[in-house]
Amino acid sequence: MFDFIAKPLGQFLYFVYNTIAFKNYGLAIIIFTIVIKLVLLPLTIKQYRSTAKMQEIQPLIEDIQRRYKNDKEKMNQELMKLYQEHKYNPAGGCLPLLIQMPILFSLYWVINQPLRFILNKTPEQINKLIEYVTETVGKVTMGSSREIGVLNYFNEHISELSNVSDLLKPEELINLKFLGINLGLIPKFDVKLLFGSQMAVYLPLLAIPLLAVTTTFISTKLMTPKASEKSKSDTSSTTQNTMAMIGPLMTLLFSFQLPAGVGLYWIASNLFQIFQQLYINEYVMKKKEVSEK
Repeated sequence: MFDFIAKPLGQFLYFVYNTIAFKNYGLAIIIFTIVIKLVLLPLTIKQYRSTAKMQEIQPLIEDIQRRYKNDKEKMNQELMKLYQEHKYNPAGGCLPLLIQMPILFSLYWVINQPLRFILNKTPEQINKLIEYVTETVGKVTMGSSREIGVLNYFNEHISELSNVSDLLKPEELINLKFLGINLGLIPKFDVKLLFGSQMAVYLPLLAIPLLAVTTTFISTKLMTPKASEKSKSDTSSTTQNTMAMIGPLMTLLFSFQLPAGVGLYWIASNLFQIFQQLYINEYVMKKKEVSEK
């Protein structure tokens, strides 16, 4: 579905991997994330301003909803009038999210199918590589997908690349490990894996969900503009608290279903967002407040 996005993203990630990331896969994902966040920065600032404006007029919205609860048409007219008076676009904060979601889904496919999207291999070449590894070891293991399993196998048996030189060359090989963590694997909360024979592989992987959830919580709190005493309401406060919990919970859920490389993307994205938000709070919003006085 997102092939038209995944293919250029995969090629860009591979370019970063081979150049400024010095063939470090984790560093390539981090640099990739920073580039994406910088491109989206103007939209992010717009989203934050839209959210702040929404909090500011929330009591007025609730008052209109209360007064015209039995007249939906009049309510909508008054709400539109309010939005126009305060120059507020209800859909203004949605654009960055709508752009980032396809990127996130595409990144999942890029990380999950590196032969296809990063190395640009054809389906026939991929099937032949999978068949070779399957015939050699009985099955493709150590990955969240067979393509990752192929890369893991040849990283551990580089000499065997000579047998498939027409399909995969040594210089094309991607090392999926970052700080000792295999970013192609899916974190598992399984006692047998965490404290069994594969403890050295799966125990460090737990750092990815832990850091992803923690940084998501912090960035979500920072991304929520502080409401003034005048604009505070029970509804807006409840909504803020709910959103502050939903983000980390969703991150926790997906961190145990997606390759660790996606989790690293979340961590890098959240850390960038934390520093970005501190900058927005300190300079962008204060400058806006001064100009409006």
